[in-house]
Amino acid sequence: MLIPDLDLIRKYNQPGPRYTSYPTAPHFSHDTDKTELANQTESEDSDLSLYFHIPFCRSLCWFCGCTKIITTKQEQADHYLDLMEREIDLFIPRIKAGRKVRQLHFGGGTPNYLSPSQIDRFASFLHERFDFHPDAELGTELDPRTLTAEHIDAFRRLGINRASMGVQDTKTEVQQAVHRIQTDEHNRNALQWLREAGISSCNLDLIYGLPKQTPESFEQTLYNILEYNPDRLAVFSYAHVPWIMPAQKILEAKDLPDPEAKLRMLEKIITILTDNGYHYVGMDHFAKQDDELAVAQKNKTLQRNFQGYSTHGGVEICAFGMSSISQTSRSYRQNFKDLTDYGQALGEGQYPIDRGIILTDEDVLRRDLIMSIMCQLELNYEAKSKQHGIDIRSHFADSIESLKPMEDDGLVELNDDALLVTNQGRLFIRNIAMAFDAYLDSGKAKFSKTV
Repeated sequence: MLIPDLDLIRKYNQPGPRYTSYPTAPHFSHDTDKTELANQTESEDSDLSLYFHIPFCRSLCWFCGCTKIITTKQEQADHYLDLMEREIDLFIPRIKAGRKVRQLHFGGGTPNYLSPSQIDRFASFLHERFDFHPDAELGTELDPRTLTAEHIDAFRRLGINRASMGVQDTKTEVQQAVHRIQTDEHNRNALQWLREAGISSCNLDLIYGLPKQTPESFEQTLYNILEYNPDRLAVFSYAHVPWIMPAQKILEAKDLPDPEAKLRMLEKIITILTDNGYHYVGMDHFAKQDDELAVAQKNKTLQRNFQGYSTHGGVEICAFGMSSISQTSRSYRQNFKDLTDYGQALGEGQYPIDRGIILTDEDVLRRDLIMSIMCQLELNYEAKSKQHGIDIRSHFADSIESLKPMEDDGLVELNDDALLVTNQGRLFIRNIAMAFDAYLDSGKAKFSKTV
């Protein structure tokens, strides 16, 4: 069992990337040729992973750092679907025939901002243009506060078989402090509707470090959540960055738990969830022992991308909608974050790409090593040397040497044939991966803290 060492957390809790990509998003460039980025899809043969960003929310959660549009005008969603369909049709000719969709995800914002009829409309469009694998993993994020059984039925007709719901905290005082009132009835109704519709796999999101939270109150939230029996849990640390997310200025800094209280919350999160049968995948993620995520990590097939941890590797991520990020084997591209810019580009028949990066051979190599650490919790020198045709130990001698202090602290084992992340080291995989990041000292990227 992992018992967090709070002294080590204090020592290593520094800003660092989350490595949903490598190079990370701050290093994407506006100057990268947009046509060249779009052309990257033409050389891909793998299965597809589709992502659709639905930015609309009916009210503002004051802690939120997502790209969103606050509105109650339902007709805006029809116009937005028009734009996404136009974007998809721009890219379809670049996708080789015969490639199947292995994975699909709706993020936001609030995907169930769409009405059931709008979901049905978009589902028909997608199934006309893409060929779905029989056992494709199709998921969506949901807001239980505005969810209805009719929404779930519509998503089910599309083919959705996984769901993720934001809960954040079950305490009314905390919910009031962040402008997100979500009752136990909301949560239980949503889970009941999902299970009745045959969607048995559900992830719940929590956030610790919010106003009015205490270690004791969050402990009770964790036990409340366990009653819902989710298959997976993502428990994120709240980052108070009002200079980046102006809405957070509404939150009273005096009500935020101090760093020591957050450390005690993290300790409770790990001990309570692992004591109750959840496997600590890494970073913020927990899954039941028989869940596909946990099994994939044990089988060394776990992957990581902009949707977090995934069981599907080697897929091309084709992302649509404002702010969405696509990934090929040699590139990343991100759409405009502003709806006006996104719509204007499509209105002119142009790709709505704002920035991106073409990967060098060295980028591809380092990405593979970093993802191995983040997902498999190891770096096998011989296997990686054979895979990439270089001597990994020699090529990365300085990086490996820089991890000696972490070895002394019991976070890694540096053997002749492999780098192994220890049980305690799971908490620090971002720090460990940073040793292989060639971009850390370039630019002025700002990251959340690593633990």
